[in-house]
Amino acid sequence: MTASTPNLKPAGYGTASSSSSGSSTPQPSRSPKQNIAPVSIINNTDVESPLLSPKSNNPLLSNPQSLSQEHQIESRSLQKGLSQRHLSMLGIAGSIGTGLFLGLGGAVSTGGPLGALLGYAVIGLVVCSVQFALGEVTALMPVTGSFVRHAEVLVDPAMGFAIGWNLVYGNLLSIPSEIVAVCVLVKFWTGDGLNPAAVILPFIALTGGIGMAFVRVFGEVEFVFALLKILLVVFLIVLGLVINLGGVPGTEVIGFRYWRDPGPFVEYIAQVDWGRFLGFWAVMTGAVFSFAGVESLAMAAAETRNPREAIPRAVKRVFARIVIFYGLAVFVVGLLVPSNDERLKGSGDTVAQSPFVLAAAAAGIKGIPSLVNAIVITSAWSAANQSLLAGTRVLYGLALKGQAPKIFLRTTSWGTPYMCVLLFTVFMFLSFLSLSENAISVFWWLVMLTAAGVLVSWSSILLNHIRLLKAMKKQGILTDRLPWHNWWTEYTSPVGLVMCLVILFTSGFSVFTTGHWDAAKFVSSYLDIPIVLAAYLGWKFFRKTSITPLDQIPLEEAFEQAEENLSVQTQGFQPTKKTRGWTRFVSWIWD
Repeated sequence: MTASTPNLKPAGYGTASSSSSGSSTPQPSRSPKQNIAPVSIINNTDVESPLLSPKSNNPLLSNPQSLSQEHQIESRSLQKGLSQRHLSMLGIAGSIGTGLFLGLGGAVSTGGPLGALLGYAVIGLVVCSVQFALGEVTALMPVTGSFVRHAEVLVDPAMGFAIGWNLVYGNLLSIPSEIVAVCVLVKFWTGDGLNPAAVILPFIALTGGIGMAFVRVFGEVEFVFALLKILLVVFLIVLGLVINLGGVPGTEVIGFRYWRDPGPFVEYIAQVDWGRFLGFWAVMTGAVFSFAGVESLAMAAAETRNPREAIPRAVKRVFARIVIFYGLAVFVVGLLVPSNDERLKGSGDTVAQSPFVLAAAAAGIKGIPSLVNAIVITSAWSAANQSLLAGTRVLYGLALKGQAPKIFLRTTSWGTPYMCVLLFTVFMFLSFLSLSENAISVFWWLVMLTAAGVLVSWSSILLNHIRLLKAMKKQGILTDRLPWHNWWTEYTSPVGLVMCLVILFTSGFSVFTTGHWDAAKFVSSYLDIPIVLAAYLGWKFFRKTSITPLDQIPLEEAFEQAEENLSVQTQGFQPTKKTRGWTRFVSWIWD
C-alpha cells in the first residue's frame, strides 16, 4: 500500500475554477502537468489537480481550514465506486438487524401490540424528517463524512469536531462489539466447546480485508447482505401471517386474539392510562436504535457516482422500504405472541427470544431458529462493515479539517484511506476481551458510553438542514436552486429536531422511577451528552471558534459550483433503464 497518487482522468472529464474575485468560471481541459486552481469542497466533481501526498510539505495540507483545498485533496484521493443501488441497500442493511429479528418481542412485551406499532410508527416519521433533511443538504454538499462536515460549515467547526470524534469513538467500539455478538450467536450451534478465537480472527481478517478493498467491493458485499436480510424479513412476515391464519396443519386461527387478551397496551411502571403511555414511550425510545444506520448511506458521498442524483433517490427509497418492513414486522409480531409471554423479556441477544422463532416452534415448524441465527450473523458482520466505512470516512474528514492527525489522509492507489482502516482494525482486537469475564464487563461499559450517539447524529442532521434553509432565506436565495428540495421539510425538520431532543433527554426515564435504578441504563442513556458537550466546548475554547452567522455561510459559492458542474457530473452517466417483468419487481427494493 502506498500513499495515493491520483489517477488522471481523460481530457475534458473534469473542470477547474478560479478567480481573483472569488467567482467561479469554467476552464478548458488541461494536461496533467499544468497547475490547477483549487475548487470548493462542496463541489464533488472530479477535477484535475497536482499530485498530492500527505508525506510532503504541500501547502494544501498545511492549511486544513481552506474548503477548496480540502476538496482538491479529497476528490483526487478517493475514488467513486458506489452507485444509487449500493446506497439504497446500504441504508436498508444499516437499519435491518438484530433489532428487527430479535428485539421486536421486547417491544411488544413493553408496550403491547398496538403500543409497539404506534411507537415504531412515530419514530418512522422522525426517520422520514432525518432522511429527507440529510438528502437535501448532501445533494448540495456531497462530501466525505456527510453531516459531520456539513455541521462545520453550516453551524460551527467545534460542532463538527465534537460529533465527528463521537462517531469515530462509537464506531471504533461498535465493531468489536459486533464480533462479540457473533461469538454468542455461533454458540447457538456449537455450545461452549468452541474457542471464541476461532470466530474472532477470521471475522477480523474478513472485515479488515473488505475495508481495505476498493469501495465498490464494500458496496457489493453490503448489497448481498441487505438482500439476504430483506428476503428473511419477507419470509418471516409471510410465515407469521400463515401461522396466524391457521395455515399450518394442526394449528388454529389466532387472529387478533392477543389484542383482546392481554390487550393492545401494556401498563409499564405505572398504572392505567399513564402506565400505557409510558409503555408506548419506552417502545419509541427503543425503536430509535432499531432504525440506527439509515444515515450511513451519505457517509461516502465523495465516493458515490453522481451523488446529487443518487443520494436523493436512495433517501426516498430507503425510507419507504424501511417503514414498510418494520411496520409489517411489528404488526405481525403483535399477532403471533401475547405481550405477557415471559420468553419475550430479556436482552434480545439470542435467537430463542425472537418472536418469529417462538411462533414457529409453537406451530411445530423446525429449522427456523437456525435460519434466523444464520442471517443475524450476517447482520452483525454487515453492521461491522458499515461501522468501518462510516468511522474511517469521518476520521478522514476530520483529518482534512486539521481535527485529526494528517497521517489519516493517506490513501491507497485505489482510493482507500488505509491508515484509518488500520486504526479500526487494531481496535477490533478488543473483542478478545470477551475471553475474560471481568474484561468484557469493562468493554461493554465503554461501548455504552456512546449508545445515545444516534440521537445526537440525527439532531445534527436536522439542525444542519434548518441552518441551511435559514441561511438561504437570509441571503435571498430561493429554495428552487437546491439540487433536491421538498417544501414540507421546512416544517418537518424543526419538529423532528424537537422530537429527537425530547427522546434523547427522556430515553432513560425508567431509572428515575422508584425501584428501577439501573446504572448501565443510565450510562447508555445520558453519558454521551456530556461527552459531546465537553468535546464541543473544548475545541471551541482551544480554537476560538464561533457559530457561523447565517449571512456568512458560503452558500452562493456552493450553488454556483453545483449548477456549473451539473453537466460535468452527469457526463457519461446513463439513466437507469426501466426493468420489466420479474426483474422490475425484485429491483423495486433498491430502485
